[in-house]
Parts: sequence; C-alpha cells; structure tokens
Amino acid sequence: MRIDKYLWCVRYYKTRNMVTEACKKNHVTVNGQVAKASKEVFPTDKITFRKDQITQIITVLDIPESRVGAKLVDIYRRNDTPAEVYQHLELLKLSKEHYRKNGTGRPTKKDRRDIDEFGNIIVEDEEEDSLL
Repeated sequence: MRIDKYLWCVRYYKTRNMVTEACKKNHVTVNGQVAKASKEVFPTDKITFRKDQITQIITVLDIPESRVGAKLVDIYRRNDTPAEVYQHLELLKLSKEHYRKNGTGRPTKKDRRDIDEFGNIIVEDEEEDSLL
C-alpha cells in the first residue's frame, strides 16, 4: 500500500492530499529514508513523520483494506513515539495560554502600562543593586 494511503487509512491525516503535501516537504520517512507519496509500505516498516510539532514514530503491523474506524487503528500500527514528546507538547500549550487567554486580542492600555511599570521596577532594582 502507498504511504499516503496508509497514513490516511490509519487516521493520522484527514485527507490523502495532506499526506502528499507532507511527503513533498520531506516530513515523512520510511525506515530512515525520505519517502515520496507513492512509496510502498509493508508490515514491520518504521514510519517517522512530523505533524502538529510532534515527530511521530509508528511501526506498521498490518495493511488495512480501506480507511478504518478510530477504535480499530491499533490493529494496523504501533505507536513508538516517546511519552516525553507528548509532555513537551502539553507544556507548549500551557505556556501559550499563560500570559493571555485565547481570543482576548491585543493588550489594552492598562495592560501596556502594567507591562511598562513592571519593566521599570526591574531596572530600578538592578540599579540599586549596582550602587550597593
């Protein structure tokens, strides 16, 4: 089965066109070699691809006939991606939401004044430390 069809069948990508684009950008490798969308995959092949800031590593267990349901995906692949990668992604999500909530837009005038005041406090503290 072609690599683009396989990744689509096991639900890593929503469309085959998305997989083809990933292959054109050299985001997909099979057994350590960059793969074109037409590359054939076989059981025991190790596929590595980059998606959503994560480098996924999967091993092909079996070839599906067509696109499978989400509950049946584990029959056809084994996810070898380290758990640390997923933890790192969670930290990235939390750090983005730390300062401002999603959808709140640009900083208000009050926010900007608070930021400037905070910066001035740090500078004043450093100047006092250097005088001592």
